[in-house]
Amino acid sequence: MLYRQNDKHKEPWRRGRRGSLCPREIDPGTAQTLLSNSLSDGAAAGGKRYAVHDGRAYCAQRHDAMRDAWHGYPVGWKEVPENLRRKWRKANLLRKKDMKDHWDG
Repeated sequence: MLYRQNDKHKEPWRRGRRGSLCPREIDPGTAQTLLSNSLSDGAAAGGKRYAVHDGRAYCAQRHDAMRDAWHGYPVGWKEVPENLRRKWRKANLLRKKDMKDHWDG
């Protein structure tokens, strides 16, 4: 899996573009690490992958299957499958407070 930045998730936010903005501290190296450590949502090939970083949830989507290229963006915890949230809570990577603070994004 290879991370490829999608400008619609970085500042400056361009008019007409949609997508949640990634925090400034998420650089391409950090994003690649998140992708490498992400977990599948369990859907068929091409499904979404999720990762946690500093209490926030991130989602990755494949946008070039031939190159196995992915881009990612922050999401609310309500979008992350329950089984993944449970797994991260058990591993102490996620606190209830994190979910409460970032439930909707």
